[in-house]
Amino acid sequence: MSRVQLALNVSDLDAAVDFYSKLFASEPAKRRAGYANFAVADPPLKLILIEGHGEPASLNHLGVEVASTDEVSAAQSRLSGEGLATATEDNVTCCYAVQDKVWVDDPDGAPWEIYTVLSDAEMPDGQLRTVEPTDQSGCCSVTPEADVAKCC
Repeated sequence: MSRVQLALNVSDLDAAVDFYSKLFASEPAKRRAGYANFAVADPPLKLILIEGHGEPASLNHLGVEVASTDEVSAAQSRLSGEGLATATEDNVTCCYAVQDKVWVDDPDGAPWEIYTVLSDAEMPDGQLRTVEPTDQSGCCSVTPEADVAKCC
């Protein structure tokens, strides 16, 4: 099953969790300090809430959760075949999960990830996305000092 992911920056995680629990009639699938995610069945949505990063109520990043690493690889091949710059991360710990993923940025620099969750993981706060666009064309590179608020 695939579902769209929407990651939002929030100023008050408790208030946001309360609101989105009511909006989607669903409790968070995962909750950590400064972080929560919802696996909403209807509509199929992975909603990520990240407290204290970026402007509240702003987009952090977008994504598509897929069922397998094969689907991530197929997406990377398709996107590269279309001439889009991609950044691949295999077996990366991000957003309290081990994931395989491919990143691509839209023309305005909005980051999209296509990913699959391999397993659950514990990780310290603030160690999220490890790739950043090097320019507005969508090319990404690995940078250890990257803005850590863009992942999941």
